[in-house]
Amino acid sequence: MKSTMSQRPIAIWLFVCCLAIFAMVLLGGVTRLTGSGLSMVKWEPITGLLPPMNEVEWDALFQLYQHSPEYKKINSHFNLEEFKSIFWFEYSHRILGRLIGILFLFPMLFFIATRRVSRALTPKLVMMFVLGGLQGLLGWYMVKSGLVSNPHVSQYRLTAHFGLAVLVYGYIFWVALGLFFKTESSFSYSDVRRMLRASRIIAGLVFITLLSGGFVAGLKAGFAYNTFPLMNGQIIPDGIFRLVPFWANFFENIATVQFDHRVLATLLFFIIPIFWWRSKRFELTPRLRLGMHLLLGALLLQVTLGISTLLLHVPISLASAHQGGALLLFTASLFVLQQLTASKA
Repeated sequence: MKSTMSQRPIAIWLFVCCLAIFAMVLLGGVTRLTGSGLSMVKWEPITGLLPPMNEVEWDALFQLYQHSPEYKKINSHFNLEEFKSIFWFEYSHRILGRLIGILFLFPMLFFIATRRVSRALTPKLVMMFVLGGLQGLLGWYMVKSGLVSNPHVSQYRLTAHFGLAVLVYGYIFWVALGLFFKTESSFSYSDVRRMLRASRIIAGLVFITLLSGGFVAGLKAGFAYNTFPLMNGQIIPDGIFRLVPFWANFFENIATVQFDHRVLATLLFFIIPIFWWRSKRFELTPRLRLGMHLLLGALLLQVTLGISTLLLHVPISLASAHQGGALLLFTASLFVLQQLTASKA
C-alpha cells in the first residue's frame, strides 16, 4: 500500500487536470454562447494543431465555412474578420482539449513507469484517459449534429457532451481527494450514515440539475420567460405538456425545460441549507465542516448567478459564470460526499 505522502504528487497532478477541465468547460460555454461551435467544419484530431498562418489559409478555411448550413442560413452576412472572431473560440476549445490529453497522458506514463502508482490506481488512471478520449469523440459527434440542413446543435448531444465532461471531472477529483487526504473521523458511525445518505442525494440532484441546464442551453430556453420567480406571471406556464409524445416535453419544450430547471434549483435551495443546518449538531472534522460551508456558499452564489442571468437575458459573462458556478457547486457536493465516505470506511 502506497503511503499518503507518496501519493500526494499524483493527487496534485490530478487536481491540476481538474483545473484544466474546469477551464475547458468554461471555454466550451463561451464557445456555445458566442455561436462559435460550428465555425470549424472539419475534425482533424492529429493534424489540425496549427491555425491558419496567412491570408491564403484563412481564405481557404472561410470558403469551407461558406459551404456550411450555418453560414448559408444564419451567418451569410459574415466577412472574413467576423468569421475569425468565432473561429478562435472553437479553435481554442479544441486545442485546450488536446493539451489536457497531453497533460494527463505523459505524467501518467511517468508515474506508472517509475512505479509510483499502486495496482489499484493504475486501472483508474487508464479509465480516466479513455473517458477523456471518448469525450473528444462525443464533442465532434455533437458538432456534426449542427452541420446539417438545420444548423443547430442537438440539445441531446450537447447535454451528453457536457454531462460526460462533468463526470470525468468528478471522477478525477474524487480519486485525487482520496490520494491527498488522510482519513479522519470524529463522529459516530450512525451519524455518518445519516449524513452520507443526504449527501448522496444532494450530489445526485446537483448532477441532474447540471444536465437540465444542458437542455436549457441547447434549446436556448434562457432567452424565454425572463422573469422570476414567476414565468411570465404564472407559477406553471401554459403549454408545458403540449408536445406529443408526452416525454418529449421534458427535453424539447422550452417552457418545460426551463420550468424543470427552476424546480430542481429550488429543491437544492431548500435541501442544502437544511443539510447544512442539521450538520451543526455533529462534531465534524474541520475539513468536513469547511466543506459544508463551501457547499452552502456555492449554492448561494449559483442561485444568484442563475437568477441574474435569467433576468438580464443571458449576457455572455453572467451565463459563463453561471456554468462555472454549477461546476463549483458540484465540486463542493463531491468534496462533502467523499469526506463522509472516507469517514464511513
